[in-house]
Amino acid sequence: MPRGTSEVSEPMFFVLTALLNGPLHGHAISKAVQELSDGRVRPSVGTLYGILERLHERSVIAVDREETVNGRNRRYFRITEQGQNLVEAEARRMQEAAELVWRLSPHKANSWGLRLTWEPA
Repeated sequence: MPRGTSEVSEPMFFVLTALLNGPLHGHAISKAVQELSDGRVRPSVGTLYGILERLHERSVIAVDREETVNGRNRRYFRITEQGQNLVEAEARRMQEAAELVWRLSPHKANSWGLRLTWEPA
């Protein structure tokens, strides 16, 4: 959610998605975001921790645990039920928006090999 809004930015979406499989620390979240976005989203350290702070303030992620590794503190974050609901709602919203485009241009969807309906996993 960009500051002062309830919207989910693309980097926030990928951070929440990265946490769906369990708690991760900052560096692991950053790597997962890059992988999930095929390298399109590459948040700097400052940007990532700003996102984590905003998501934590809105109770969509929580600190799972902290540990010290090689003399450095490592904080692990986990997605909350509220966060899971938020990322799932955002995924549905994006799917519905994509389906609108595909309905208006079905030959494009077929040529891209895209399915036209969303089915939860």
